[in-house]
Amino acid sequence: MKHWLVLVAFSGIAHANPAIDMPGYLQVSREAAEHRGSRLLSEEEFIRMSREPGTVVLDARSREKFDGLHVRGAISLPFSDIAIASLDAAIPDRNTRILIYCNNNFANAEAPFPAKIARASLNLSTYIALYSYGYRNVYELEPLVDLKASKLPFVSRP
Repeated sequence: MKHWLVLVAFSGIAHANPAIDMPGYLQVSREAAEHRGSRLLSEEEFIRMSREPGTVVLDARSREKFDGLHVRGAISLPFSDIAIASLDAAIPDRNTRILIYCNNNFANAEAPFPAKIARASLNLSTYIALYSYGYRNVYELEPLVDLKASKLPFVSRP
């Protein structure tokens, strides 16, 4: 007979797996949300900042979607691959300015930028993850831009 120990992961209750911290995630999500409020960029601001030295444009979509179409100069680090080692390799300096965008920034582009429900936008998850790992110089493309009218430079990989 197997016995299963199920523990609820909220404050004051023991955790069955110390590598998973729901209360910590909820806390850092609230902090990141407040921090994010002053870090939303127009398309023009995003373009201007992306051209400045020392700035990294990060695309956290799948490698397949990135290869299909991405902002020129962006680096690919799929959200599922964001981890201590991959971040240390891709962006070792926690003070680096990082610009992010996601599927929900582009309309009329379902193949490379398939829409997600608003509360599950990849921008939100990526921002919270970067904030959790100690990156505080993160900015996000705010508007929903028609891909055909966008001023951002896009490229694809053959």
